[in-house]
Amino acid sequence: MSLYIEKLPTPGLTREEFVRALHNFLPVESVLCDPASLRPYECDGLSAYRELPWVVAIPDQLEHVQAILKLCHAHQIPVIARGAGTGLSGGALPRDNCLLLSMAKFNQIIAIDPANRSARVQPGVRNLAISEAAGAYGLYYAPDPSSQIACSIGGNVAENSGGVHCLKYGLTVHNVLQVQLLTIDGEFVTLGSQALDGPGLDLLAVCNGSEGLLGIITEVTVKLLPKPERAQVMLAAFDDITKAGAAVGNIIAAGIIPAGLEMMDNLAIRAAEAFVHVGYPIDAAAILLCELDGTNAEVSEQLLRVHNLLLTAGATQVRTAKDDHERLQLWKGRKSAFPAVGRLAPDYYCMDGTIPRKELPTVLRTIAELSQQYQLPVANVFHAGDGNLHPLILFDANKPGELRKAEEFGAAILELCVKVGGTITGEHGVGIEKINQMCVQFATAELQQFHALKSAFDPAGLLNPGKAIPTLQRCAEHGAMHVHHGKLAHPELERF
Repeated sequence: MSLYIEKLPTPGLTREEFVRALHNFLPVESVLCDPASLRPYECDGLSAYRELPWVVAIPDQLEHVQAILKLCHAHQIPVIARGAGTGLSGGALPRDNCLLLSMAKFNQIIAIDPANRSARVQPGVRNLAISEAAGAYGLYYAPDPSSQIACSIGGNVAENSGGVHCLKYGLTVHNVLQVQLLTIDGEFVTLGSQALDGPGLDLLAVCNGSEGLLGIITEVTVKLLPKPERAQVMLAAFDDITKAGAAVGNIIAAGIIPAGLEMMDNLAIRAAEAFVHVGYPIDAAAILLCELDGTNAEVSEQLLRVHNLLLTAGATQVRTAKDDHERLQLWKGRKSAFPAVGRLAPDYYCMDGTIPRKELPTVLRTIAELSQQYQLPVANVFHAGDGNLHPLILFDANKPGELRKAEEFGAAILELCVKVGGTITGEHGVGIEKINQMCVQFATAELQQFHALKSAFDPAGLLNPGKAIPTLQRCAEHGAMHVHHGKLAHPELERF
């Protein structure tokens, strides 16, 4: 395993002393320190990396969170925030001599404001629960990650999550009005406002995607949207995955912005269909799911235009969901793709690069070539409309060297994304999984600015240390900075 995280200084208290100090204001059951109780917290959704926490605290009052942070700040004990644990980059991975702070008990919807189309929620509220509560008012919350049934809104803010409808309605950052957080020294800070804009610098945008490095989120105000008059999904099958990639660009170039535009390759299609039985064409090389929403008239017009564009691009089959039930079933297959692929191999490694849409056919071909080179199959599931790729590399961690090979394959995909003008993460975050590729994407001066920004919020570096932003020393030790001198760590990508 290639996991490497900088060593932390020894905290100012022993674990026994720290636990006793926590018990001064937390009940015994809210502090976990024995191995059996710690085991459920040893990893997040990126389960290739595991480590038992030092101590876990599970408060249910904001005053207790504040007291915890003040205690940790006073004794220089690092803090790692954890929500639902569905993250896919190792952002909530425990570390030696760190407190794992679970915010799971803060799971209440504080208020729904239909007049202003907003909702105030605690960080542990499930993504889908917001739409369920807002549905009574004809409203919903747009960002919908595949894990929306379980993931928490605090984690969505930390990772700037997207979902299948992010093409038209944006990521979390575009749907959050205000965030309340606690700094490491226990001070409450409010970023943004209940209005459409807030005074001063846009620190709210900085908070979205900050991966727990700046503060502990305690409350989020999100935008709500009215449910569209009509929403309809088209499924298009292709005998060549590059044709499907080209069709994506053609739809956007025609001035049509679908609510969702998703792609799956044959391996992902077969896995999803065997898992949920929604009628996917299992012989297709790729399928596109294109959802159009709006008024009845505009959806009717766009359905006809997109149908013709898909056929022109080479679709072998195009069909439209006949009702809302079928529409939801088609999306169920797409949202089940990650767990479904887990049936194909003992393990899989999920990537999260983003590229310009025009590069989609080229990148798909290269991923196929890399799959042959590394002798590992890959199932491709994409937010194709905004170029966010989720290649799922299949491997068996019980076979010596396969995890290492999967990591190298994943690194090659991410470096390819950078080379064609994209980025190493679209919505899963950097965490520990992609921290080496941060050295590939950013130069020294840029990394220094990232560290300066974190220092403005967290001067001692106590919040989620070793995640998201690599030290310059780490980049030098891993030899990745040479990308800024015209070379990549993976020579096979030099032709781009």
